[in-house]
Amino acid sequence: MAKHTDIQLASELRTVITRLIKKLRKHSVTGMQLSLTERSTMSLLDQSGELLPNELAAMEKITNQSMSQILNHLSELGYINRRISKEDKRKSLISLSAKGAAVLKQVRSERDSWLYQALSKSCSAEELDVLKKALGPLKKLVEFEEI
Repeated sequence: MAKHTDIQLASELRTVITRLIKKLRKHSVTGMQLSLTERSTMSLLDQSGELLPNELAAMEKITNQSMSQILNHLSELGYINRRISKEDKRKSLISLSAKGAAVLKQVRSERDSWLYQALSKSCSAEELDVLKKALGPLKKLVEFEEI
């Protein structure tokens, strides 16, 4: 059974992470022009290369119809490429365009710049060391999947 202090830690961690994410979003002018799912979809394409729309929908945990709307918007902006699959002509493969990759890089750069300044102006050397040590457990949380 979870202790009260463990539940409180979970609650405080969730609150802090949520607020940090909101601040990071706010400090990227480029990123504010896209929805969270659009940015996430672009990141998935950046990591994976080419994916089918239904694969993207499954990874984002949204319907195929919602993913279709997202892909149409990203296509209108010129951020993605579509090509017909050689194996199955009914399917199209989606990849990030050069323009989309540049936008994604800009969003990341804006957020990294803000976070770097915030860290350097608000944290002591000891606090930065604590944050470095916390990265390992935080990565484990991100990778955790309950079975």
